[in-house]
Amino acid sequence: MMSEDPEHLLVVYDDHSDQRSLSLDETSSTEESPNETKLSLETTNDTIPYIGQRFATHDTAYEFYSEFAKQCGFSIRRHRTEGKDGVGKGLTRRYFVCHRAGNTPVKTLNENKPQRNRKSSRCGCQAYMRISKTTELGAPEWRVTGFSNHHNHELLEPNQVRFLPAYRTISDIDKNRILMFAKTGISVQQMMRLLELEKCVEPGYLPFTEKDVRNLIQSFRKVDLEDESIDLLRMCRNIKDKDPNFRFEFKLDANGRLENIAWSYASSVQSYEVFGDAVVFDTTHRLNAFDMPLGIWVGMNNYGMPCFFGCALLREENLKSYSWALKAFLAFMNGKVPQTILTDQTLCVREAIAAEMPAAKHAYCIWLIVAKFPSWFNAVLGERYNEWKNEFYRLYNLESIEDFEMGWRDMVNLFGLHTNRHVNTLFASRALWALPYLRSHFFAGMTTAGHSKAINAFIQRFLSAQTRLAHFIEQVAVAVDFKDQAGEQQTMQQNLQNICLKTGAPMESHAASILTPFAFSKLQEQLVMAAHYASFQLEDGFLVRHHTKLEGGRKVYWVPREGHISCSCHHFEFSGILCRHALRVLSTGNCFQIPERYMPLRWRRVNASVKVFQNSLSDHGERVRLLEGMVSNLVAESAKSKDRLDMAMEHVSVLLERIREHPIPVPVPVPASRYARNDVFT
Repeated sequence: MMSEDPEHLLVVYDDHSDQRSLSLDETSSTEESPNETKLSLETTNDTIPYIGQRFATHDTAYEFYSEFAKQCGFSIRRHRTEGKDGVGKGLTRRYFVCHRAGNTPVKTLNENKPQRNRKSSRCGCQAYMRISKTTELGAPEWRVTGFSNHHNHELLEPNQVRFLPAYRTISDIDKNRILMFAKTGISVQQMMRLLELEKCVEPGYLPFTEKDVRNLIQSFRKVDLEDESIDLLRMCRNIKDKDPNFRFEFKLDANGRLENIAWSYASSVQSYEVFGDAVVFDTTHRLNAFDMPLGIWVGMNNYGMPCFFGCALLREENLKSYSWALKAFLAFMNGKVPQTILTDQTLCVREAIAAEMPAAKHAYCIWLIVAKFPSWFNAVLGERYNEWKNEFYRLYNLESIEDFEMGWRDMVNLFGLHTNRHVNTLFASRALWALPYLRSHFFAGMTTAGHSKAINAFIQRFLSAQTRLAHFIEQVAVAVDFKDQAGEQQTMQQNLQNICLKTGAPMESHAASILTPFAFSKLQEQLVMAAHYASFQLEDGFLVRHHTKLEGGRKVYWVPREGHISCSCHHFEFSGILCRHALRVLSTGNCFQIPERYMPLRWRRVNASVKVFQNSLSDHGERVRLLEGMVSNLVAESAKSKDRLDMAMEHVSVLLERIREHPIPVPVPVPASRYARNDVFT
């Protein structure tokens, strides 16, 4: 008696009255032998196909077999028909086969056409159902005359089978919602979250994937991209005419159509000079209305706020495009390579960075990884998802590599994730995202949740209103300008706040006079905690540990004559802020000021950075931006008291009169520039 459970049903039977060949491979044919089949006419389970089962139409038979396949863990497709509607008896026989039936034919290579290197899922599976047309009872109907449920591959679990293409469907209602979302310019990820909320389903449980949504959006496109590209280049040239410091580069394909374009602003180049040590290259967004990948370079300034460095629109997501974008970015930034660069887990981006920025430390954005967790693990872990996520964060924040790897093995055992491909992929790439492997590299604090949200909110601002492609550059410019103005207001508010000294230590007041309020608050946290640590002098340095601990601690090396201090926790290397352990040693050694080298320029107030700016910036636009920053700082400092304000107004009035009296040189006419493709405009 065969099993009633479809997932374990492995039977082969055939109707001997209908012996015809079944070919699951278009290039070969195999005859079914009666000795290798098992006849079963006793089946009464209506969920399992059986010989003699009848259907009114072949579509009804297909739907029945498809539902059976879904329960078992596979999907089906229509394979072959015999007969033809309108000729003779019409269709007389149909074969439905497993989606992994047959073998992929060898493709003819075409050098002029890019090849998609996709692995086929077909493996010659012989599972099938055959139906034949009969008129024995008068009206035509379809009868099952052959069936095999023997697979040469593993069947999927119920929570996995729904991701097969055959079961991923987008209803007309959802299509209309997605079209509306696309017109508003929100990202595909946001669309998925909104639809999940509307349908009250857990993340990852929609009957379609992000890829399905992207394919649908691409079919919505009704604009002429060639005209859009012409308008886009015209827009860039108009901006260049108005602002000579605007920089852009573009590339045309063999047919003269726009393939890639990248741009940056004078203020962005200026910011990069000081804050380009740590950069996020976000390639997770697209212009939905045009189905174009978008690459955005963002950093963090001395007040802990996002700053825009550059943008690129690409036709394809491949190594060639990303390499081109990175080269364009370096050209904008006068060849200066960042110390660290954070990206998504895209292999092409990783390879492009290795080729174009080999000196930069490449790492993955942890917030982009965590954003995928619901779709990766919610269905797999169920009620234990939050427990697992807390354990992941604990491991992520560890300091020791050994502790991380031991903890990861324990976590895998505890949650039974030995065969989970996402867990295995994360562990294989751990050196690119886990903090124990990254603490000796500078990240400007951009690995924290708060800063990741600020960066994402900044990016979303100019993705929120996509209209015409040519207008997108204007939208970015408006968003950047808005961010600059908002940043100046926040900077002023920070500077107007009364700094509250908590320790009374001379080092604290010294740091407060040099660092921005944002950076000082980070240092102050370490100073407060340093009071809870004890230091013990060793032959080659100091051992510093919490006063409640009897073992462990951090090794601190201090050379007072050279002003050099370092700690085994690598907190300064990672954040640019001295750690509690080093501060404890400095305090023990009667050091009343933090050594100059441990007050990085990127964390200082604007007035402490003026000389460096003046030495590195030469053109008119960049100096105007510098002056704007100085004026902003002047207003912030002057507003702290009435006497300061009176003094500032008096001196600024005198300075303004002197500037007005200074002669303005007559500009020399410059011939119009000739624009050519693949040129960098600087």
